[in-house]
Amino acid sequence: ASGVVICKDEAEWEQLFQFANAMGIEIITCEPEYKHLKYVDELANKYKVDVAIHNHPKPSNYWKPEMFLEAVEGLSDRIGACADVGHWKRMGVDPVEGLKQYGSRLKSLHFKDVKEKEEGEAEQHDVIWGRGVCDVEGMLKQLDRQGFKGLFSIEYEYNWDNSVPDIKQNIAYFNQVVDGL
Repeated sequence: ASGVVICKDEAEWEQLFQFANAMGIEIITCEPEYKHLKYVDELANKYKVDVAIHNHPKPSNYWKPEMFLEAVEGLSDRIGACADVGHWKRMGVDPVEGLKQYGSRLKSLHFKDVKEKEEGEAEQHDVIWGRGVCDVEGMLKQLDRQGFKGLFSIEYEYNWDNSVPDIKQNIAYFNQVVDGL
């Protein structure tokens, strides 16, 4: 996979898909403008490369599931979603419900847990899974119910200079929940 990519015009989109095709990339994670969606769909089918549209926070065109689903209505099944569950939580969208809404359009995840919102703090940073306000176990169970087989990225951007021990704890939490499914 490659991304998150934002292209300014059709020529850049064509160049991106040519690159993906040459590199054997199976999924491009991106955030196309509405006016480019049909063209991106054509390229996805031409090059046989899937697209996972990322849900950046407001004012992104795709920040909530309903906006994404409306935008891709009528496009091929090569066009799907990359769900960033932390962005949803920060925007007031229930991540479990968002995953349900995406259904078969879900191609990949930027999976995380975030700390509780605190007054005076600019952002709810990433935390070790199960210690924040996202229903991590509920999300994993929902993915299992949906039979999700796409790409799963651990996105952990906190404690950047020494994140490996924290990421190992995320993996341990994941294994604990998955073993219980």
